[in-house]
Amino acid sequence: MAFYSIKDLEKISGIKAHTIRIWERRYNLIEPERTATNIRYYNDDDLKRILNVSILNQNGYKISKIAQMNEAQLRERVIDLCLDTRNTDVQIESLLVSMLEMDEGKFTNVLTNSIIKLGFESTVETILFPFLDRIGILWQAGTINPAQEHFISNLIRQKLIVAIDNEMQNFIPKGDKNIVFFLPENELHEIGLLFYSLIARKEGYNVVYLGASVPTEDLKVVVDVRKADALFTSFVAARKQEELELLMSEIAGSIPDIPVYIMGLQIKEMQPKIPSRCQIITSSKDFKNLLNQL
Repeated sequence: MAFYSIKDLEKISGIKAHTIRIWERRYNLIEPERTATNIRYYNDDDLKRILNVSILNQNGYKISKIAQMNEAQLRERVIDLCLDTRNTDVQIESLLVSMLEMDEGKFTNVLTNSIIKLGFESTVETILFPFLDRIGILWQAGTINPAQEHFISNLIRQKLIVAIDNEMQNFIPKGDKNIVFFLPENELHEIGLLFYSLIARKEGYNVVYLGASVPTEDLKVVVDVRKADALFTSFVAARKQEELELLMSEIAGSIPDIPVYIMGLQIKEMQPKIPSRCQIITSSKDFKNLLNQL
């Protein structure tokens, strides 16, 4: 059982601490415990309840009505809202709850329903990527347990690997263009890399997938063995801006005359200076357009 401050609840749910306190006093929505020194704290059940309350409140339910619901009724209303794939905020909040509960069934239900209605690519870009960005920030801030983040990341990774395996059964290359997918040293978050390697395969490009934490020197050796027409990498791990910019320059300079496609939370958050041969990828549509220019 994890323990949270009221500021933690605010960061995860998006509900202001002041509002949470009002809901506590007026509606008894949650009841914090106190340490020996009288500091309030909350547990996983409190956090899950606040997330569910947030979902309903954002979708037009009055807090006075929500307060009258028991846990079963609360969950039932949230599940009903999850079936509406137009509301990506609800989907993301529900994935957060499935992460906190470590509930694979709930995660799969939300994801499968979205894939059926939106398609695989759209689900990844409109729901999974924003969800991962959100938990990445919370994890770096120490707000969520790393084990919870690993649990949900591995579930998503499994789904992507299955999709890649299915794609490779019918893979027909359009030509001899090769794209090398890798993460720099100390980068371990492969989900974006896996997704875009799937897109490249679907577009008929040969993929050389190296995975996580590849030293730049090793990258040179790989390219000597297998000609590369482009590199693709991602930056998620927390770094100082100057360190990030230096690393991008080293990668771009290590293999001259080919484009380097980059993405990731740190690129989005820091907006660093980008070397001239690096191009930022913001969507699968963006990536497909660049592939057509290779």
